Amino acid sequence: MLSILVVEDDIGIRDMLKDILEQAEFEVLTAGDTHKALLQIQQKLPDLMLLDWMLPGQSGIEWARRLKKDDKYTSLPIIMLTARGEVDDKIRSLDTGLDDHITKPFSSRELVARVRAVLRRCGKLEKLNRIEAGGVTLIADQHRVLINGVPVNISPTEYRLLEFFLSNQDRLYTRSQLLDHVWGRHSSIEERTVDVHIRRLRKLLAEFEKDNLIQTVRGFGYRFSEQM
Repeated sequence: MLSILVVEDDIGIRDMLKDILEQAEFEVLTAGDTHKALLQIQQKLPDLMLLDWMLPGQSGIEWARRLKKDDKYTSLPIIMLTARGEVDDKIRSLDTGLDDHITKPFSSRELVARVRAVLRRCGKLEKLNRIEAGGVTLIADQHRVLINGVPVNISPTEYRLLEFFLSNQDRLYTRSQLLDHVWGRHSSIEERTVDVHIRRLRKLLAEFEKDNLIQTVRGFGYRFSEQM
């Protein structure tokens, strides 16, 4: 799963960005200022950073300029998020070496599309197209699933469930969390529906003796793991 660091001091906007990007299957890290953001990237370099221009202490544009001069962070893709939509501001972002400049307000579809476009130009989007684990392969851009190299027929819901599991291996999820991530946060579907689709997915995997990849943790939920 590709990771994105969101650097935004407005908690409402930060949470909104986190929700949008998580729905698009990205891992999202957050920070409210450049100091906290620097600590984040020192611990784990994200695949992309969304950076607000106006931040407390140090502006996003000034910090980005410093980062681009540091060999450790030169290749980090950065998209500037700002209410500053003048042509001169956009030129300043691009001259600083940033990869894109998105003006607030923006739609969630535009944001995800622009993020994907930058990742594609950087050659990172290929990571999202093919996910493999335990002999199970999901090819996202072709919407195909192979088990032990054999193409299988799978329903749209089981496909989304398998895609989520493959993208979040070894993590335990409750039924409620699976509903939020796979069916959508505002879904009215009951939690027992998750069990139904888990059984169907296991039945498909069982044909190749792979059903043990989906593990039940009694009283908690499910996880997808190659480890027993």
